Amino acid sequence: MRRKIPSIAALIGFEAAARHQSFTKAAEELALTQSAVCRQIAALEDFLGVKLFRRSRPGVRLTEAGRDYSRRVSVHLDELERDTLAVMGDHGAANTLELAVVPTFGTRWLLPRLKDFRRAHPGVTVNLTNRTKPFLFAETRFDAAIYFGDGDWPGTEATLLMHEEPMPVCSPRLIAPERELDAQTIAGLTLLQQTTRPYAWREWFDSAGLRVERDMTGPRFELFTMLAEAAMQDMGIALIPPFLIREELASGRLIIPLPHSYRSSWAYHFILPEQKAENPLLLLFRDWLVAEIEHFRERGGLTAAPAPQAV
Repeated sequence: MRRKIPSIAALIGFEAAARHQSFTKAAEELALTQSAVCRQIAALEDFLGVKLFRRSRPGVRLTEAGRDYSRRVSVHLDELERDTLAVMGDHGAANTLELAVVPTFGTRWLLPRLKDFRRAHPGVTVNLTNRTKPFLFAETRFDAAIYFGDGDWPGTEATLLMHEEPMPVCSPRLIAPERELDAQTIAGLTLLQQTTRPYAWREWFDSAGLRVERDMTGPRFELFTMLAEAAMQDMGIALIPPFLIREELASGRLIIPLPHSYRSSWAYHFILPEQKAENPLLLLFRDWLVAEIEHFRERGGLTAAPAPQAV
C-alpha cells in the first residue's frame, strides 16, 4: 500500500517558509523562485486538505494547523538529515554504535574514557545521544542505552553497572564561615531537588536516621549539571554523586559539608534490546564498559572526592 506522505521537496519548502514566515526568504534559502515555493505550499495544502498559511498584506502567517504541522515536520526532517549524514559518514559500515545515555553520566564519566575504547578498537565509532527515560527501540535508531533506574525495561536485557552513592554538596559561601554541617542543620537549608530522583533526599535523611517533613520541597532540576550549577550559585544544597562533579570539588567551587552517603536503590544499567542481545559489537562494548566500571569501583572512584586545589 502506498504511503500517505507528501513529497520531500514540498515538506522542505514548507519547513523553510514556516521558519521564516515568508515565501520570499524561503525561496532565497532554497535557491528557488518565490512562485516555485508558492506552488509547493499549494500542492501540500491540497494534499493535506488543510490550510497551512494565511495570506495577508505584510506576508504570510501560519494557521494553527500549520504551526502544529511545522513543528512535527521540522523534527522528522532533522532526523532524516541526521540519519543521512550518518550513512554518508559510515559509508554503510556496520561498525557504528548508536547509544542513548543519561546526560551527566555520559558527559562526565563515559566520554573521558571513550578514547581508551577507541584506541583499543579504532574501527568502531560510538555515537552518544541524551535520553533520560525508556523508549521503544523499534521506533529509534539506537542500538543500546545506558539508563538510570530499576532495570525493568520491557523487551530488553539489562546489565547492572553501578549504583550511585550521593553526598550533600554546596558552595562554601552558603555556609561560611562553617565548612562542616550535621544532618539536622542540612535539613534546615534549601534542598535542591533532582527531577528524576524525587526521593533522593528522603533516602539520604533516612540513612542518617532523620525524618524531615520538607525533604521533597525545593527547586527542581532535571540534570546533575543543572543541580551543581544551582548549588554553586548559592541557591541551596544539592545531593550529587561525587564522581560526577570531580572538577567542581577539586576547584573548591563545591564542598561536601558532611561526607555521609547511602547506596541508591536504582542504578545505572546497560540496556540491550532482545533482538540485539547477541550482537558481537554491542557485547564487546558492554564487556569493556563493565570492566571499566569495576576498575573504577576498585579505586574507590564512586565516593572518593578529590582534594581541593591549593590556592
